[in-house]
Amino acid sequence: MARTKKNRLIQMAPDFGGFIPQGIQNRNGKEVHINFEEYEALNLCDYELLTQAEAAKMMNVSRPTFTRIYESVRRKIAKAFIEGSPIRFEGGNVEIASWYKCEHCKITFTLVENSPKVCPLCKNYIITENK
Repeated sequence: MARTKKNRLIQMAPDFGGFIPQGIQNRNGKEVHINFEEYEALNLCDYELLTQAEAAKMMNVSRPTFTRIYESVRRKIAKAFIEGSPIRFEGGNVEIASWYKCEHCKITFTLVENSPKVCPLCKNYIITENK
């Protein structure tokens, strides 16, 4: 019996549904589906320029698990580019991080699990959760 997958922590889901290649007359290519955790892995390593160890910690997974997720999304993107296939984002085993706003200095931030709810910049305790 297979183990149930642990939820991966992501900072934010994409606010768009995917990509469609331009200039393709015959759209016989099947859609490539990218899970939110794969999107987050690509974001953390290739956009935010974190190491895989740092990104794994942010997603609350082991580094080898993160590497598997990251390699999967890169293969899927390569396939979509080479075959001219549309890319669609879809769910997955994810939990979206809670974001907070400091009432004093007005910054928006997220907190590490089990840390005190205090602004990391001005140390103010008057914060509100953004939804």
